[in-house]
Amino acid sequence: MSDDQNRASLAELVGTFVLVFIGSGAVVVAPLFGVVVPALAHGLVLAALIYTYGHISGGQFNPAVTLSLFVGGKQDGSQTVRFMIMQFIGAILAGWMISIVVPHGNPEFMAGFLGENAFNFGQATGVLTANHIGEALLLEGILTFFLVSAVYQAAVYGKAGNMAGLAIGFTLAVSILAGGALTGASLNPARTLGPALIAGDLSYVPAYLLGIFGGGIVGGWFHSRVLGEGED
Repeated sequence: MSDDQNRASLAELVGTFVLVFIGSGAVVVAPLFGVVVPALAHGLVLAALIYTYGHISGGQFNPAVTLSLFVGGKQDGSQTVRFMIMQFIGAILAGWMISIVVPHGNPEFMAGFLGENAFNFGQATGVLTANHIGEALLLEGILTFFLVSAVYQAAVYGKAGNMAGLAIGFTLAVSILAGGALTGASLNPARTLGPALIAGDLSYVPAYLLGIFGGGIVGGWFHSRVLGEGED
């Protein structure tokens, strides 16, 4: 691989680590403050990361977004695979780090801080996750389609100019406001897998991955083959 390819892959690892660490940390304290905190944390940090690392890797930080760009013919297969591997590694490292910095092994502390049985590892789950996984799958897919739509129209096609990072970050934030309480509004396979793996509960992960990747694939096809017709 070239130096530029190595730099881009490393940027995706670091950026995904930051996104999942900040997002999961916000979910850990969400029992105190509600869904607004995770929504703002995810949206603001994603916008900041796009401006920070976008010139190096494109600022994807999400395997569903990366796959959607491949489906739409915006990047080749080797880069897609490299980025997705690095994104998953970054997310797992972030989940592991959350488990270290939050003293979940002290039940008295956690109960006094968050309330009885309120501790979590920052997993992207909600009220639909346990008993309505089909509905959770569908909602994650729909919301991921919205996010991919913002990526394509604001960034790939350049319709938002220098405001693309904000458009994408705001789309993630409002998606979490709408769906966070229902599914956790992950919209990101790496964001789903990292904390779930550390928490030791992968029961819902296959359905989430199916929904999120499905939304990304449909979004990539739609915005490249349908709304992308006539692009320069």
